[in-house]
Formats: sequence, structure tokens, C-alpha cells
Amino acid sequence: MSVSSAGYDLSPIDPERRAELARHLPAAVRHILFEHGTETPFCGGLLHEKGEGDYCCVLCGLPLFKSADKFESGTGWPSFFAPYAPDHLREITDRSHGMLRTEIRCARCDSHLGHVFPDGPPPTGLRYCLNSAALSFIPKGQPHPSP
Repeated sequence: MSVSSAGYDLSPIDPERRAELARHLPAAVRHILFEHGTETPFCGGLLHEKGEGDYCCVLCGLPLFKSADKFESGTGWPSFFAPYAPDHLREITDRSHGMLRTEIRCARCDSHLGHVFPDGPPPTGLRYCLNSAALSFIPKGQPHPSP
């Protein structure tokens, strides 16, 4: 078992389990997670979430971001300046759409989450720009789901 710096199991999920977890998700969510889609700006369900808690991968439940690290970027997508734990994300060079960007994926299930840009606020200067559909919000005090 591979354990993250925050104590979570990062062992990859096998394809059969990944398909089983995705079966209950709407087609639009599966498109974002598996085909690197993007939801329409200003339409995501978590854009205006202000509660205390954690934002987890909608597929496998791995905690990805904390509400304390969320900020209003004005871009139309939930934005964070730091991940829950750096090893909970995988960064991939993305050259699609004639741009050079850094895609972020869940380190455990490899689902597409969004992108990270170097134009965020202090202290990191980073803007992790996420699809709401790729996340579930777990209010403070509630247990995180497991895969």
C-alpha cells in the first residue's frame, strides 16, 4: 500500500473498480473525469460553497483541497491556492487547445480535475482551477468516503 504524506492510501484503483465507482455518475461527470472535459464557467455546484470542510475526488473520495485554501478567482470555477497534500495530485503537461498548461489529476484514481496556473494569490502564487463536477464537498466533522 502506498500512503500519502497526509496518511491516505494512494494505491491505484484497478480499472474494474474505477468503472464500478463511475457507474452511478452522470455522463457529463464521466466526460470530465475520463475524457478531460470542462464544465461551463459559473455553472458548477461548488463555485459558491462557503462551508468549512474538504473537497474530495468525486470518484474515489481522496481529499484534494481544504476550504481554508479556497479563494474567489473570478474565473467561474472553484479555485484553491494549495492542495490538501501535494502528493494527492498528479501534474501532467497539457499541450491541447494550442496552449501549454499543467493538468491536475487525482493521484489515486487518475481522474481529470482541472488545471493549475501560476497566477494565484500568496502564499503559493498558484491557482488550482477545478471542475465542480470532479469534486464532492465533505463538511467539517464528517468522514471522508473511501473507494
